[in-house]
Amino acid sequence: MQGGSTRPQGLSRFTGFGVPSRIVLALAFVGAVGAAWLAAAAQAPAGQQPPTFKSAVEYVEVDIIATNQQGQFVRDLTKDDFQVSEDGKRQSIANFSLIDIPIEKFERPLFETQPIEPDVRTNARPFEGRIYVMVIDDLHLDPLHTQRAKAAARQFIQQRLGSNDLMAIAHTRGPDDASQEFTNSKRLLLAAVDRTIGSQLESATVVRNQNAIASSGISAQGIAPNMDDTQDLERASNAETTLRLLRDISNWFSTVRGRKKSILLVSEGIDYDITNLMERADQPGSRASVILDSTREAIDAAMRSNVSIYGIDPRGLTGIDDIAVDYANGPNDPDIGQRGLQKELFLSTESLRTLSEETGGRAIVQRNDLVNAYDEIVADNSSYYVLAYVPPSDKRDGKFHKIDVHVNRPGVVTRARRGYLSPKGKAPAAPAASPTGPSSDIRDALASPLPVSGLTMSTSIAPFKGTAPNASVLVTTELRGRDLNLLPNDILEFSYVAVDVKGKVRAGSNDQIKMTALKAETKTKIEQSGLRVFNRVDLPPGRYQMRIATHDQGGGAVGSVAYDLEVPDFYKLPFSMSGLTLTSLSTGSMVAAKVDEQLKEVLPAPPVAERAFPPNDEIALFAEVYDNQAATPHKVDFTTTLTSDTGTVVYKVDEERSSTDIAGPRGGYGYTARVPLTDLEPGLYVLSVQARSRIGRDVGAGRQVQITVTAASR
Repeated sequence: MQGGSTRPQGLSRFTGFGVPSRIVLALAFVGAVGAAWLAAAAQAPAGQQPPTFKSAVEYVEVDIIATNQQGQFVRDLTKDDFQVSEDGKRQSIANFSLIDIPIEKFERPLFETQPIEPDVRTNARPFEGRIYVMVIDDLHLDPLHTQRAKAAARQFIQQRLGSNDLMAIAHTRGPDDASQEFTNSKRLLLAAVDRTIGSQLESATVVRNQNAIASSGISAQGIAPNMDDTQDLERASNAETTLRLLRDISNWFSTVRGRKKSILLVSEGIDYDITNLMERADQPGSRASVILDSTREAIDAAMRSNVSIYGIDPRGLTGIDDIAVDYANGPNDPDIGQRGLQKELFLSTESLRTLSEETGGRAIVQRNDLVNAYDEIVADNSSYYVLAYVPPSDKRDGKFHKIDVHVNRPGVVTRARRGYLSPKGKAPAAPAASPTGPSSDIRDALASPLPVSGLTMSTSIAPFKGTAPNASVLVTTELRGRDLNLLPNDILEFSYVAVDVKGKVRAGSNDQIKMTALKAETKTKIEQSGLRVFNRVDLPPGRYQMRIATHDQGGGAVGSVAYDLEVPDFYKLPFSMSGLTLTSLSTGSMVAAKVDEQLKEVLPAPPVAERAFPPNDEIALFAEVYDNQAATPHKVDFTTTLTSDTGTVVYKVDEERSSTDIAGPRGGYGYTARVPLTDLEPGLYVLSVQARSRIGRDVGAGRQVQITVTAASR
């Protein structure tokens, strides 16, 4: 096998939400838009999926929720039960399927209160879960309601996110690291929620009242109805920012096909008064008009991409008392201020209803009971029908095309998008593939938020101390042998990119492994046990998502996985541990495309991404512990344990090391251990490596890996 490597070109387009991921972090972020304004926006109906391309035929896909009179999903409908029309003309249903997604719980050892995050990502199972983007609208969250908004977001993640689901989090405002790429790690999602900072502007009614007092004192005339809101321009800018964000996420979502897609918008709603007589919505160029246009664009984008928006108002059941301001010392007509607050509350609530109802979602407003509301959201995204038809015209006319769905069975109520807005103008040309960069198949796989399962692969990643200030990150990927073509002229393309929290590509590679002169016995071995690929990448401390994709150019199979990676600052932390690498007698013999030079002297076989081992196998592990307090002589205690699912320690080994053992520029201890699996019952186990310095009471570091002992030998 021969390998070549080139730096990927143009891969910054395929990070996060694709282009929108960077927009999420670069835009000034802001809120939602109202339904009173929908007098204009309602002319452009909502909530459906755009045409999708399959086998060179343009299909329109429609997600349909069918319920009985009691609101229960009806599962026994057939293709013949449905009728679909576009612009009043009956269409022939080309494809039809029932989607019924189970809610899977996170696996955890019985003795642990929380699941242990896996250190291996795999696409062995095709993705069959729900996919959400949670947009936390900091710009339209009262600072005093920040904790309430966090609690509402955390409740959905903690109680309603299944292990088979994916979620991303975007903020309309906040620090650069506030957002989170698609993941099913509740820990990372909750950390992103905790970065929420409510920054809604003060009530426009209050501002006008204060301006009236400042300009005329406590006058006998009261508040002038058209008193200027000095924050009006910023208020409008905030509204446009939020709507652009919703539009861009919806546009990006068009790349996800064949499933329902949802935006959970945690917001108190747009606080811009589009009914202001000084800013008429029907006056072109006025701020109200621009905001209405932005509303239409957000709704249209959601319709084209079949995205449903669920507006979630964390205020719950509110009244004027919840937002009222003391007017006792203000002008002599406090009712004007009261009416202003009532109007603000109405418009902000209606903005969430507008975005939700027009895109086929639900508005969770004026509700204290989020439990049932979240059940409804999950139900919408778990059980539904998908049908597709060839549209009567493939012209990009820029017009709205109305869709009507009917069921021939009495008593069945359907909910589906109302239509789609056809693109306008010439379709954009696909980007040309670079002769030295990744193929279009690899680019598509790297761009997808969902794992691609055509070529089965598993990846483990372990950071080690590298050349300051970077870490040297080992990427171990195993490919299933029977998915590979393995012909003499075959080329296996292997690419990865590391994307930081700002959406910037910090490292990447595009390798080509040529199957030239592959011996018959080597080919047989790969077919039976697979192929292992190693890569090293230098990364500074921080949070990343690594996308790894493989393309067998001979057979056409493609696979990809995404890996959430946190690189510690090994040079600044007083005491830290590298990633944990494992191998075993049964798994270490897989054919490797190349050898990792840094570990070949410390492990009896190459590192593996396998975490299931047969009984009577033996695991060998390696880690490095970095001790930046070595100037003070001290001891360090190492403990390796293997614990059963019920909490019984079935193996334990202790070792003591001295700080005088530290040598070389890496400034740490190399630690190895052997863990026998002799006579262990099949099941779940936790392998733990802990190191603790005696220089201080709480100076320690450790790693935990969840493994499985299988029922039969390999």
